[in-house]
Amino acid sequence: MGSVQVSIDLLQGPNGGGEKPGFSTAIHRLQQANPVKNPVSERSGAIVPGVDRYASGTIATIRTSMASTTHQDTSVNPKNPQNSRLLIWLLAIGILLGIGFRFFEIERKLYWHDEAYTSIRAAGFTRQEIDDELFQNRIIPAPELQKYQRIKPGSTAADTIRSLALEDPQHPPLYFLMARLWMQQFGSSLAASRSLPAILSLLSLPLMYALAQELFASNLAALVATTLLALSPFDILFAQTARQYSLLTATVIGSSWLLLRALRLRGWQNWAYYSIAIAIGCYTHPFFTLTLVGHGVFIIACWLFVKKRKLRGHLTNSQFFLAVTAALILYLPWIYVLATNLERASATTDWTRISPGWLYLAKLWTLSFTALFFDFDFGFDNIWTYLLRWPFLLLIAAAVYNICRRTNISTLLFIITSIFVPFLMLVLPDIILGGKRSAVSRYLISCFPGVQLAVACLLASNVKTQQRFWQVVLAGVFTASIASCTVSGVSDTWWSKDLSYFNAEVARNINKEAMANRSIKDTIVISDRGNDFTNMGDLLSLSYLLDKDVRLMLLSQSPDIEMLNKYSAPLVFRPSEKLRSALKQNQRRLEPILPYAKLFRVRRTS
Repeated sequence: MGSVQVSIDLLQGPNGGGEKPGFSTAIHRLQQANPVKNPVSERSGAIVPGVDRYASGTIATIRTSMASTTHQDTSVNPKNPQNSRLLIWLLAIGILLGIGFRFFEIERKLYWHDEAYTSIRAAGFTRQEIDDELFQNRIIPAPELQKYQRIKPGSTAADTIRSLALEDPQHPPLYFLMARLWMQQFGSSLAASRSLPAILSLLSLPLMYALAQELFASNLAALVATTLLALSPFDILFAQTARQYSLLTATVIGSSWLLLRALRLRGWQNWAYYSIAIAIGCYTHPFFTLTLVGHGVFIIACWLFVKKRKLRGHLTNSQFFLAVTAALILYLPWIYVLATNLERASATTDWTRISPGWLYLAKLWTLSFTALFFDFDFGFDNIWTYLLRWPFLLLIAAAVYNICRRTNISTLLFIITSIFVPFLMLVLPDIILGGKRSAVSRYLISCFPGVQLAVACLLASNVKTQQRFWQVVLAGVFTASIASCTVSGVSDTWWSKDLSYFNAEVARNINKEAMANRSIKDTIVISDRGNDFTNMGDLLSLSYLLDKDVRLMLLSQSPDIEMLNKYSAPLVFRPSEKLRSALKQNQRRLEPILPYAKLFRVRRTS
């Protein structure tokens, strides 16, 4: 305990923390007070020298030492200040480009199934009431569906919460309440709906800078990390998606920064800020808990491998777990909602328990992690989709290796736990119980900031020494990201549209027929609720793309096939097995138009 107090006093200076000494002076004093060397630091050659070597101090001492180096790092190489300043300007331009990409053609890509459900929940509708009103053997113009994407007359925020609690209890209400407020102020157009997540995604940029500064005490590393996030094809895709994922990214990064800040500054106010961040994260998405568990493993690992003095370690652990407990108390209302509707939540997510096989999982892991830097969509089974991503897999592996070899133990533990704890929490159930949770890219959001931080550390530490190879690598990574964002930005669909991926092509085929039938206005598209009751979301998605003359024949679970007699060869979209059977019994067959998108034409059996 004596050496702990000496270490803190030496770093705080004679005034008990009022005036900090220079980092080199603090390290010199620590050397005099405690010359014992840490063999881990000797092996690693830490980027921040001296921090781990004298790790018998507290975690707070480590964080204070790391933070005190910030003023020394100007990010300008004294040997070549012009090149260093040019690099900083280029990074700043990259950040501005990333901001621009978040709003570029924001209304162009199709409004997919899940986004349509965001608008339904925010507007105060339930799926059941819409289904009961629509699928009643009736014919309506396609654009009429969009009334369910606008605020329900007479509804309140309580209706939004009720819609989620009854039908989607696994989704906490924070983002949907924000979307409702946004809809009330700015309308329900595609641009309005998507501008909210785009703006929320901007919060992640300063938070990433602050987190990288806290970890590496380097302006250059912080700028590189922020630029990687700004230009990330994955993050830009979900910044333009009317779902809660950009807010989730911000809470993952922000809570991590506040945790490290609380460890460094120690005051109860800082732990209170961290607790509030946890509560916001929990109310944003259930998979924020992956980040929270990662934080817990980090705290325990620091206590085991960094902290050598028990008293302060126990105090830090207590502060962390008190902050988590306070956050969970704030989250108790939705825990109750989830517990009372657990069967519904399980039924809604049962698709994640389908086992697709090892090869499928490996492909999706490759696509998910490399999409942070490169995202050309050549097709899921195209070999070039994977060959072109190998350099980025190697870059990620090199970055993790660099973190393990060249950073202090506390930084290493934070990066490793932030990447691998959330990942393993998804992978292990898939392997042991079967499923594809880890194959869903958006579920891996908790892992991604750690990957970007590791790559930023690798690039910044090597580029700053004017190594030509790493300068080329840095330029190549940013070029690949910009090219990926440009291509996806001008496309009307992308892999992130999931089960709605082919909706744009479906709409083009239907509209082509509508143009041919313009004079008689006789374009009919038949559909029903579908096998899994998901057709309504995709019909809403199509309503934004279909010609105003296209009409939808929405059949009930007891379909009135006689309605088809007026039409010679109507189209049918995603017919359920019940509808297929009814058509067959009435001497009608399905002629494929886009079989992979389940678009058919109904013909009479000759």
